[in-house]
Amino acid sequence: MDGPMNVEHARTFLAVADTGSFVAAAERLHVTQSTVSARVGALEKTLGARLFVRNRSGAVLTNSGGRFLRYAGQLVRTMERARQDIGLPKQFRGRVVIGARMGLWDGAMVDWFASLSRAYPEVSFRAEIGFEAELMQGLVEGRIDVGIMFTPQRRPNLSVVPFLTERLVMVTSDRDLDMRPEAYIHVDWGPEFDNQFSASFPEFPGPAVTVNIGWLGLQCLEKNGGCGYFPERLARSRIAEGRLFVLPDAPVFELPAWVLVREDRSKSLVDPMVDGLRRAVS
Repeated sequence: MDGPMNVEHARTFLAVADTGSFVAAAERLHVTQSTVSARVGALEKTLGARLFVRNRSGAVLTNSGGRFLRYAGQLVRTMERARQDIGLPKQFRGRVVIGARMGLWDGAMVDWFASLSRAYPEVSFRAEIGFEAELMQGLVEGRIDVGIMFTPQRRPNLSVVPFLTERLVMVTSDRDLDMRPEAYIHVDWGPEFDNQFSASFPEFPGPAVTVNIGWLGLQCLEKNGGCGYFPERLARSRIAEGRLFVLPDAPVFELPAWVLVREDRSKSLVDPMVDGLRRAVS
């Protein structure tokens, strides 16, 4: 070997392996592509082996890269857990990090999370908001213990269980308003929703406004008027109060959400929490 092993190099390697692209890894890690290339190059020099083959479609693991995958994950997880353990106040015996999309936090998840510190006074908890890519990266690295999202990626070291199924309904600020591009507020609920929307509205030219957070979309709709797809459970109170209306002829989309946990989790600690969360939203 030539030079010390750097945990950021291993973290970058995992991002490239997970996304299959130096460009996508740079976006996920919020660094430049040249930084990603430099880190992977330094890692390859340290290990004395080539880890990726670059081609038009992205980056593919070599045999050496495939063998290093497990060690890189162990290195990042060990350092992350060491950092958390060393910085943990003495009154706590462990820490659990829970990450989810903002739209999934809204509602029963907030009440459930607030109850955890009472149910587990000896455990420190951290809540995070993120999108699928960063939540998956946190799970792969071991930085996140429980991840809740719409479109998870299957990984050998992660278990996936059903959480809830959102019913996305078209709501409008005016019961007589038709769906027009200038009135429609598009929320990025992920690729599964986009596929359903495109199939139902193949000739729709595109929205005037797009947001990636449902809460922001609802605020825009209520302040400026318009229409958009939102989870029925989040819009229910506004509909009951007459502030929003459901377009009766618009299709309803179902979007399943999932809970992801690591295989090497503390099952006696994490599993009862996850069971409680699923009961809270059922």
